[in-house]
Amino acid sequence: MAKAIWNGTVIAESDNCEIVEGNYYFPPETIKSEYFKTSDTHTSCFWKGQASYYTVDVDGQQNKDAAWYYPEPKEKAQNIKGYVAFWRGVKVES
Repeated sequence: MAKAIWNGTVIAESDNCEIVEGNYYFPPETIKSEYFKTSDTHTSCFWKGQASYYTVDVDGQQNKDAAWYYPEPKEKAQNIKGYVAFWRGVKVES
């Protein structure tokens, strides 16, 4: 079971993560949506496509753009469509 933890709180957990480039991508239904706020940030990956971001908010503390996902990934990244990955201090334990 993989868990994403920030500010002492489990914000996602799943047995069905996809691992891409060393990052755990959590199925969208396994994130605890009350901790996620949509961000206007977008970045591009040459092989995965355009990423969208969430700001993680736990107990009033925000971690801007600490989670990302690919809503419409390119063909080779279809296995992570909508899946959420983390950085910026979010700890993933497996």
